[in-house]
Amino acid sequence: MSDPVSPRVHPTERYRRNLGAESPRRQTGTRYIPRTVASVTGQDRQHARAVIRCHATFYTAQGGPMPVPDPDQRWNMTTSARDLDVLTADLTRWLASKVDADMPPEITSLTKPAGGMSNTTLLFDAEWTANGKPASGAFVARIAPEDSSFPVFEKYDLATQYAVISGVAVATEVPLPELCWLENDETVLGAPFFVMRRTNGRVPIDNPPYVFHGWIFDATVAERAAMTRNIVEVIGAVHAIVDPDEKFPMLAGEGSALRRHFEANRAWYQWALADGGIRIPLLERAFDHLEANWPAETGENVLNWGDARPGNIIFDGFDPVAVLDWEMAAIGPRELDIAWLIHFHRFFQDIATRFGQPGLPDYLRRSEVEKLYRECTGHTLLDMDWHLTYAALFNGICMARIKRRAIHFGEDTAPDDPDDYVLHRPMLEALLDNTYDWD
Repeated sequence: MSDPVSPRVHPTERYRRNLGAESPRRQTGTRYIPRTVASVTGQDRQHARAVIRCHATFYTAQGGPMPVPDPDQRWNMTTSARDLDVLTADLTRWLASKVDADMPPEITSLTKPAGGMSNTTLLFDAEWTANGKPASGAFVARIAPEDSSFPVFEKYDLATQYAVISGVAVATEVPLPELCWLENDETVLGAPFFVMRRTNGRVPIDNPPYVFHGWIFDATVAERAAMTRNIVEVIGAVHAIVDPDEKFPMLAGEGSALRRHFEANRAWYQWALADGGIRIPLLERAFDHLEANWPAETGENVLNWGDARPGNIIFDGFDPVAVLDWEMAAIGPRELDIAWLIHFHRFFQDIATRFGQPGLPDYLRRSEVEKLYRECTGHTLLDMDWHLTYAALFNGICMARIKRRAIHFGEDTAPDDPDDYVLHRPMLEALLDNTYDWD
């Protein structure tokens, strides 16, 4: 049997670009400008204390906890109660039915990476013999969350995720992890799961965020510019899939795709927060604002990756080699993905600057991303102010649910002002008031 660990990596030459003259690297002596809360005054100080008190254990939905304001501190939070020894035994028995082995395989290593709350991720290595010859594999398993884990999303459809990744692999040359098996039988590990081959490379860190330090922070301006283009080209390739309703019928539906997307998020807000007695005026104001300013035209519908951001890509250097996390995939206007990409970086950047850190002001700038997308695809993005506000609303629901989750596990306390459930409250308020400065 051939070694299943070797990842299938699609050619990435289409994502490579001449970097041109490199800009000087950042001066390491100016990487951090530490500031305590005491050095922040007025309303900023009040909000800073609220951020630290209410969101010190903040998690991104897929990426893990984010410390505020210490850029070197990791925060931990309850994500799953699954026992690794039990998982190893159960997974070993299951794997024996999947590989062509002379004897039952042995799982030699199993770890659960920190972070990630929309699912449980396991990394495991296995060895066995096939026809007398040694074989091995390095794998990643993604398991739907237990109900007891207070999940971020109401539904977690692994079968749909698996089908979307499979469909994108057939229709494009977007680099993806190689899928191995989908298991819908909940009795195996307590929930459905699927297994992929592990892809080697590096991933932008969310814990602490890459705007504080790390390999993106240490890259040159030219390298980050090339990385931005590569990410935009990946998104453009996904959007270029023809007839997405036919290829991904599990994501299709009647009527306006944007309206379906919007109403699904309104229902998510109701389930995640309002049904539990937590109504957040800022988020409800955002829903009303977006409804009152609904786009006059939405353009053609495309397949959206959904969670389009650097932290969901494995890179070789600055080239994508695996695009991950498709649980938010949806059919709708192309602006959904691009707005999320821009918003999520600016979300990190605003936190860095609020606490006196330089961040990465040159990276994933709105004007540059929109220009690159037009160059790569030939499409001009529509109503981006609306879509960026919508992205901020979506992230607001996410942050508030995560905050509520931390409170549930006794890891945080409820804020006095319900709008402080939203970590990026100043951004969303400015977007609604049309005063947010993207430049």
